[in-house]
Amino acid sequence: MTHYLIRPDGAGVRASLFELEADIMEVVWAHDWDGFAVSDVHEALLAEREIAYTTVMTTVSRLYDKGILDRQKDGRRYLYRPLFTRESFLRALTREVFERLPASSQDEAIAFLVERVEEAGSDELDRLEALIARRRSEIGEEDE
Repeated sequence: MTHYLIRPDGAGVRASLFELEADIMEVVWAHDWDGFAVSDVHEALLAEREIAYTTVMTTVSRLYDKGILDRQKDGRRYLYRPLFTRESFLRALTREVFERLPASSQDEAIAFLVERVEEAGSDELDRLEALIARRRSEIGEEDE
């Protein structure tokens, strides 16, 4: 994943993507497109607001340059496809933020996670237990 600027005023996908980039990715993920043309995104965005085709084209191209979309030539146009699901994008973003922290800040981040566990409900604890069990299983396989 390409390195992204973290935007403190944004949440989720908008923490690393500019507003229109995030809107485009949300459209792509909502339509569950494996492949799409700029015109597909433009048409979907037009249902919500007035926007120029060239603006969408430039922004889609920027998402390709950032390594979020892949593209393939199809005649005179490009067909794009997302390289991440919404969930895998957020996971990669979170991982990148954590790994770029200095060691002392990583300790603070872990302390924050522990605080969140203390506040977690039953469903969250079940998810955490499943993640820990999966990781233990992976480690067990590596040790053999």
